[in-house]
Amino acid sequence: MELDINGARIFFTLPIDLPVLGQLKISETMIVSWIVMILITGLCIWLTHDLKEENISKRQAVAELLVEQANKFVIGNMGEKFRYMIPFVAALFATSVVSNLISLVGLRSPTSDLSTEAAWAVVVFIMITAQKIKTSGFGGYLKGFTQPIPVMTPFNILSELATPVSMACRHFGNILSGVVINGLIYGALAVASSALLGLIPGLVGDVLSQIPVLDVGVPAILSVYFDWFSGIMQAFIFCMLTVMYIANAAEEG
Repeated sequence: MELDINGARIFFTLPIDLPVLGQLKISETMIVSWIVMILITGLCIWLTHDLKEENISKRQAVAELLVEQANKFVIGNMGEKFRYMIPFVAALFATSVVSNLISLVGLRSPTSDLSTEAAWAVVVFIMITAQKIKTSGFGGYLKGFTQPIPVMTPFNILSELATPVSMACRHFGNILSGVVINGLIYGALAVASSALLGLIPGLVGDVLSQIPVLDVGVPAILSVYFDWFSGIMQAFIFCMLTVMYIANAAEEG
């Protein structure tokens, strides 16, 4: 049983020197992320094409249902004043879901690479900080680190920085664990299939032992949890944490 644990592959390197980072490397994560963005953009264009006010199509009904659910999720958890956050949260959820589920077609999930969740978490962290400064002012934001007593300042700073780290690692850990477990299951079933069918004497056993029969069916059942349920749930949790952190930042002021 052979498993690739080297992470995302590097397809090619562009002759562009970036400060600190060096040359720009185009990895498997970047390629699949572009595919995810193209899929989501294409789906949005298809769903919103030829909209009507009356006698709407099933396609438009689905589009309106998705928009309505996004509105309920954001406004229900953040309030009417955060209506402007609906496109961002909806895009974040769609990107996370498609990225998590794209492994079902054999592509490596971008969310199994920590750099993806780290980038999302940094964006969310900036939005949380901006909301705190908008609510309390820059001086009030800095003063908040000294509460309830000044000696707590280092701990408050660590707590603030822990927000994006915990969000990124939680999402990444759950998706990567699903990828690893699925890989181990595929490998173990292939070995078991070879061992069992190899017991058949003669040429028939030699031929059948090369066919991973047990890989058919069993992994599909397990993927209902590791891919579908876990992938959608992790996207929901990440978005829920996003809206709650930003809403709480507004209330702290």
